[in-house]
Amino acid sequence: MGVNITFLGGANTVTGSKYLVRYGDQSLLVDCGLFQGYKQLRLRNWTPLPVAPHQVDAVVLTHAHLDHSGYLPLLAKEGFAGHVFASTGTRDLCRILLPDSGHIQEEDALFANRHGFSKHSPALALYTRQDALDCLPLIKTVETGITFQPIQGWRVTFSSAGHILGACSVLLEVAGRRILFSGDLGRPDDTLMNPPDHAPAADTVLIESTYGNRLHPKEDIEAELAPALTRLASRGGVAVVPVFAVGRAQALLHAIAQLKERGEIPRSLPVFLDSPMAVHTTHLFEHHLGKHRLNAHASRALTHSATMINSTDESRALAGRHGPMVILSASGMATGGRVLHHLAHHAGNHRNMIILTGFQAPGTRGATLASGAKTLRIHGRDVDVQAEVVQLQSASAHADANQLLAWLRTMPQAPDQVYVVHGDLEASDALRSRIQHELGWRAMVPEHGSTWPS
Repeated sequence: MGVNITFLGGANTVTGSKYLVRYGDQSLLVDCGLFQGYKQLRLRNWTPLPVAPHQVDAVVLTHAHLDHSGYLPLLAKEGFAGHVFASTGTRDLCRILLPDSGHIQEEDALFANRHGFSKHSPALALYTRQDALDCLPLIKTVETGITFQPIQGWRVTFSSAGHILGACSVLLEVAGRRILFSGDLGRPDDTLMNPPDHAPAADTVLIESTYGNRLHPKEDIEAELAPALTRLASRGGVAVVPVFAVGRAQALLHAIAQLKERGEIPRSLPVFLDSPMAVHTTHLFEHHLGKHRLNAHASRALTHSATMINSTDESRALAGRHGPMVILSASGMATGGRVLHHLAHHAGNHRNMIILTGFQAPGTRGATLASGAKTLRIHGRDVDVQAEVVQLQSASAHADANQLLAWLRTMPQAPDQVYVVHGDLEASDALRSRIQHELGWRAMVPEHGSTWPS
């Protein structure tokens, strides 16, 4: 009887991460993410897991992004009653992200029903804001470097992964096996987050591969932003910037503030952060000093770098303002939320600009925009795209292919097996090939739903 891992998400795709580890009659879920992007992927959120939620003994989260934590309210709603173990930063972000996710799903369902563009009658939310609030008491916090037992006899230790506030890699020790889950690894040169800790020794490694076939450019986010925002200001346009509320929004705010301070863009250029989730996350940086690169002064300055928009009335009022201005709004791949209304309102004007801030998963509106499409489907209708589309190449909070390999090289010894996960097939296979040829390690890309020994 050995330890095995079932890949319930994050396999051949960059979304929906869920890894079910079983030994005997006990099971642990590492990450509990939502599928996003292509409809075929999103439909998986409605498909029951191959294990009943009440039979999952515990959950461990690497970090709070919805593709790693966003299925948790549904898991709890359907019967999971164990503990969810996470860092303090992840707990604090889940308190923001999960209720917001439920609220957005309720709003989208109401909007679809009101306008009659859903194929389902009535359109339903996967879970509600209340479902998300109900699951939050299950989260128990553990700091990095402290070994704990999520299940009797199973040992877990968190190490810092960079990436976003609270993000961790997870070392699981069970039945004599050591399994390392990288989580989403940050960049060693990230402007906000500290570099990832070195990887501990392990028998089996699950390594993310979001950027498994790409390298980040040498220029930084400020060098990319400056000419784009200068063009925008000169023609009096409006920039709509879809951002992830956690991490990306704060990185953009920091970069814009730095550019203004140096006079590289007009200091008078108005900036609005239209996402209550992003607003609350920005304030968290002051409460987690030492967990990121910003000191107390810079963390406070971050909260004053934009006009913070909270209410829907304030958000609607932005439509009546003239440019130049910059609107940062969630979500980062334009999959939902307020940013859709801003895109619908501003995409048709050639003076305006849409700034994409990193990887856009296939099947998302962000990917459609990045491909040069001249129309965008929003709320059941096709919106003309006349605005200039700019895709930043340096804004990602993910380690690139060379940085992923460098992190693996910090392991004290070679593992028995590497599973390459959380990437599109092309990226995952490219990283698998490099691991095999450059490190000489056994590596494979698991299929969705497959089960493999640890």
